[in-house]
Amino acid sequence: MAKATRFASVEEMRESRVWYVVDAADQPVGRVAVEAARLLRGKHKTIYTPNVDCGDHVIIVNAAKAVLTGGNKGKEPIYHHTGWPGALKSVQRGAELAATPQRTLRRVVRGMLPHTRLGDAMVRKLKVYSGPEHPHEAQHPVPFLGTRKNGGE
Repeated sequence: MAKATRFASVEEMRESRVWYVVDAADQPVGRVAVEAARLLRGKHKTIYTPNVDCGDHVIIVNAAKAVLTGGNKGKEPIYHHTGWPGALKSVQRGAELAATPQRTLRRVVRGMLPHTRLGDAMVRKLKVYSGPEHPHEAQHPVPFLGTRKNGGE
């Protein structure tokens, strides 16, 4: 006999959400974004269901201290189009991170989430701050220590 699969319901997910604080100081932007996207998506939970927003809230602090790794990653352009003819804009990754670190981390995390209404709901649970302070102490956030795979360092 097949084992019954348990799916998450929206009501029970709203009740069991946890607030995590991820410190981005001296961490690569991509590594921070991967962990934040995993927590927002809910893949760390045993009751993960792909079509339900079962993730937790994530607060990223010290976004201004995040780093770009790789020799030319800081010079690599990011393109966006405004919608007007001939209005293709570009900015270098390093310049964007220096000018608006909150927007940079939000953009990178958003790219790792589903590009649907479900992803829009998930990214609303992401809070990014450039310094070490955040106004969410009333939610009793838990510091996120990261995941260790294969007994890593």
